[in-house]
Amino acid sequence: MALLISPPELADLRDSGAPVRLLDVRWRLDRPEGRPEYLDGHLPGAVYVDLDHELARKGEPAEGRHPLPTRAALQDAARRWGLRADETVVIYDDVQSVAAARAWWLLSRSGIEDVRVLDGGLRAWIAAELPLETGDVQPRRGDIVLTELTGGVASIDDAAAWPGRGVLLDVRAPERYRGDLEPLDPVAGHVPGAVNLPTVAHLEAGRFRDPAAIRAAFAAAGASDGTPVAAYCGSGITAAHTALAGALAGIDVAVFPGSWSEWSHARGRLVATGPTPQGNVGRA
Repeated sequence: MALLISPPELADLRDSGAPVRLLDVRWRLDRPEGRPEYLDGHLPGAVYVDLDHELARKGEPAEGRHPLPTRAALQDAARRWGLRADETVVIYDDVQSVAAARAWWLLSRSGIEDVRVLDGGLRAWIAAELPLETGDVQPRRGDIVLTELTGGVASIDDAAAWPGRGVLLDVRAPERYRGDLEPLDPVAGHVPGAVNLPTVAHLEAGRFRDPAAIRAAFAAAGASDGTPVAAYCGSGITAAHTALAGALAGIDVAVFPGSWSEWSHARGRLVATGPTPQGNVGRA
């Protein structure tokens, strides 16, 4: 099953009359509420998805900034979006498909078979001179049934043990990995043994690189030949983007949803700093 779809391919799919559900997941750290931009212009028929409240839940600081939603809550949200069985779900955002990848990861891991990300997102759609519409879309409530999230999820204990059995990727910017700065969480640094592979390495001009290039980037980080791979970021959003990149390259990537925001709040967890996987180790 295809994981990405280009703007022309999406336009053709819609024109064919195939059942397609479009989800607009605009979110970023400095402006998490994307609804105003959505109302100003979105793909025709796209439903707005609130990442903070529908693709995550409010939890305690020790759970990280974006704990996973319960199955019931995610299913209720998916029904609000109008999702039904046997339709193609296409997700997009306006910043490098990072937020869209979180929705892709949750829905595909919850039993929806045909979930795709619009490669290049809103910007690629506009560049292709395809139409937008304004205002809100309120679809008829769907009846999708989701399964419990199974497989591909790493706990904080899994993350701690992962470097001993495979490759744990820290997909944040290098300066956050090294511990040079930490704008959001109480402690700077990374999980001991983690290797830095920023998720932007898998993009070129806002679109995903070809599978061979992605595989080469993973291999350079030590993830090749069936090595178990897990990824974390700041709060589990960007790590899902790396999971999507891995899937494009045929590499299964588990996601540590709590990521650094959980690790840095957990008492007694070791913290490494510096440019190497070993770094300088202390305690959170």
